[in-house]
Amino acid sequence: MSEKQWKRVDVARRVVRRQLTVAEAAVILGVSVRQAQRICQAVGEQGVAAVVHGNSNRAPANKLEPKQRKQIVALRKEKYLGFNDQHFTEKLVEVEKVSVSRATVQRLLRSEGIKSPQRRRPKKHRKRRERKAQAGLMLQWDGSPHAWLEERGPSLCLMGALDDATGELLKGAHFVEQECAAAYLQLLLQIVEVHGIPHAIYMDRHGSLKRNDDYWTVEEELRGEQDPTHVGKALRLLDINPIYALSAQGKGRVERMWRTFQDRLVSELRLAGASTVAEANAVLEKFRPDFNQRFAVPPLETESAWRKPQKATDLVRVCSFYYESTVLNDNTIRFSGVTIDIPPGPKRRSYAQAVVEVRQLLDGSWRVYHRDTCIATQAPTEAGELRAKPRRKRSAASRAFRRAVSNVAVSLP
Repeated sequence: MSEKQWKRVDVARRVVRRQLTVAEAAVILGVSVRQAQRICQAVGEQGVAAVVHGNSNRAPANKLEPKQRKQIVALRKEKYLGFNDQHFTEKLVEVEKVSVSRATVQRLLRSEGIKSPQRRRPKKHRKRRERKAQAGLMLQWDGSPHAWLEERGPSLCLMGALDDATGELLKGAHFVEQECAAAYLQLLLQIVEVHGIPHAIYMDRHGSLKRNDDYWTVEEELRGEQDPTHVGKALRLLDINPIYALSAQGKGRVERMWRTFQDRLVSELRLAGASTVAEANAVLEKFRPDFNQRFAVPPLETESAWRKPQKATDLVRVCSFYYESTVLNDNTIRFSGVTIDIPPGPKRRSYAQAVVEVRQLLDGSWRVYHRDTCIATQAPTEAGELRAKPRRKRSAASRAFRRAVSNVAVSLP
């Protein structure tokens, strides 16, 4: 008997013994006078049984049958091994057609000794940053290296970007062998083609996003600024403001998204039996709309901040590797083991000694531009994932001279 029930019995007995009036009993019990009369009359006729609910000690109507309990436990141990409680409950309802709540599943699994795959740690106090008001004002992008395929395939890196205002995983997310400039350029190209140009992108200081080296060319020293990375050049051409995080906590939303993916997406990949990059990307493409439906939120303002690229903007050219080179006297360019023949220009003009822009596109092919005019193309020359060509480093003597100049500048009053 609960304390509330025992209180009713005690007050009713006091009324019967005329130690309390019915009005006083109603005030003590917090009920109306008529209800207090009913309680006192029922206790006088039935005793303690009058205050005990009729459903006490009865099995609930929605109680799981023993057969269902065994089915759920077997599914969690075999088919849905490693799924968290909420994700497993969703699969039971949507795939297995078993109508059950997450709390019921959690109680059942714990009673069977099946622990949650997630380790629960005490939360640290952090100041929350409010979301941007409009979609497209700021994105967060990152790469997450993880054993996505577990023991079935190679270790991969998942590249993705989310909108800060909505938490939506944007089009272009894909698996690659490792986090690199080509993966970021491919992600940027698809985002701009599908959604538009964002105003800013929040990111970490990965070497493909921000120059972290101390190699300066003479031109860079005279200018007082290092040339940006290939991704940085593309962001500059599209007028996207790069914001570099000083800590992992600074880009907490994308980090929390990776944690969710490393739980749910790994389970989905295991369920689908994915073992290659192509199979993993196919599962990801199906997983993305479901993730957005469950976790994305509407923006504070309905008007979008995405910018449409200009019609004259060649996005394929912008989102590619950029190099400068000088045409040799035989009208060829030899660059990093690649030789590109340049055909004669108008009136069979020669391009010898001209400084040209060399672009390697994301499909591996090459283009050569002279004053924004494409003067030569070449088919892909390498297989596998693209990598940025190494920068030309200054000689040891030149670096020593630069250090000496810096030391003299510091020592001057």
